Amino acid sequence: MKRVFLIVLDSFGIGEMPDAAAYGDAGSNTLRTVADSPEFSMPNMAKLGLFNIDGVTAGEPEAEPWGSFARMTEFSRGKDTTTGHWEIAGLISTKPMPVFPEGFPAEVIRAFEEKTGRKVLCNRPYSGTEVIKDYGEEHMRTGSLIVYTSADSVFQIAAHEEVVPVEELYRYCEIARKLLVGDVGVGRVIARPFTGEPGNFTRTSRRHDYSLLPPEDTMLDQLKAAGYAVIGVGKINDIFAGKGITEFVRTSGNAEGIARTLEYLDRDFEGLCFVNLVDFDMLYGHRNDVEGYARALTYFDRHLSQILKKLRPEDVLMITADHGCDPGTPSTDHSREYTPLTVYGDPVPSGQNWGTRSSFADIGASVLAYFGVEPKISGTPLPAF
Repeated sequence: MKRVFLIVLDSFGIGEMPDAAAYGDAGSNTLRTVADSPEFSMPNMAKLGLFNIDGVTAGEPEAEPWGSFARMTEFSRGKDTTTGHWEIAGLISTKPMPVFPEGFPAEVIRAFEEKTGRKVLCNRPYSGTEVIKDYGEEHMRTGSLIVYTSADSVFQIAAHEEVVPVEELYRYCEIARKLLVGDVGVGRVIARPFTGEPGNFTRTSRRHDYSLLPPEDTMLDQLKAAGYAVIGVGKINDIFAGKGITEFVRTSGNAEGIARTLEYLDRDFEGLCFVNLVDFDMLYGHRNDVEGYARALTYFDRHLSQILKKLRPEDVLMITADHGCDPGTPSTDHSREYTPLTVYGDPVPSGQNWGTRSSFADIGASVLAYFGVEPKISGTPLPAF
């Protein structure tokens, strides 16, 4: 019974790509930044070959790594979560998703206000924690929705849970998702509920993402069509708008994501368990919290030992990322970086350096090849597959 556990450490980049300057990310290196923190410790990832990957300057390479490894290049035009995950699953985005550095067009906001019956506040790029600090009190007084964006292709709606019940906020996001198509088709609409009082607002864990439907089939669709389980943990179901998913569970953060993964390791199924661990990006990268990012990586690595112990003889573990988000730069946005890939399990040879791959899509192609499904997606299977 073959199983693949594919874990995405959201935003764990390992160094700027050659075109990083075009994205405003020259010099970004998420791994190097966090590895300098005294809070950083990843001995298990080191054993899998993290510090043996081409171009990695942090940590000490293992003389005899347990896993095989590669440096992954994003071929798509972009550096956002949706684009990165889609490419991992074999779908290349040749056109970058639209961004709105001046806010969304007036006609979009007007249509959104008409369909929701609520006015809009802000409508400009903003930090998620700062926007509720600056607009939260007015929102509570007027009932208007806080709409904001970032350097990424996102339409975010923040609302206090006592003013706008979460299910109602989700309905507003569904309205926005239907409006935001074509030239304004952002990658994600995101519900950002919060609680608290003026001067002490806190975002809650009931965030919900509404992604564009992938325009073509991915590795997930091929696996599902072949009769395999495709299990999404964390944001995965949202990122793919449910397409190609057979079962999913949303999580409140890394701790729950790791706990659900350990539970699936104990379950009998044949297919893919696709996991996103979001805290690295959401809580630490975007907030330029180097120490918090380092602690989160250390927490994951500590629990990685449990994951390794639960692997069965035909299991394959893949650990990668979808983009960078260097918390040591002035920017609070994603960064255009290479990502790591470590692959471990009895079916995979140890100690192989697969060099620098031309696309994240090689991961999806490798998963399909492992299950004996001919890849009809972008990407080339890794040598072990």
